[in-house]
Amino acid sequence: MTIKLKLELASGQSLKGAPLELLLKGQSIARAIVDAQGYATFDAKPAACPLAVRVDRSILPPH
Repeated sequence: MTIKLKLELASGQSLKGAPLELLLKGQSIARAIVDAQGYATFDAKPAACPLAVRVDRSILPPH
């Protein structure tokens, strides 16, 4: 299954290059990087449980 989403921050800041994780029951099942237009695409197996997305802030520069 392919999941494509667009990320927009209210502040107008770009998330380009931000690493994302797709979570199933709190466990990472796929990773993606936000592109220049704010899109990220995950390829994962279909799931019957709710999914969540987390920004992996560990490699982002500090503000």
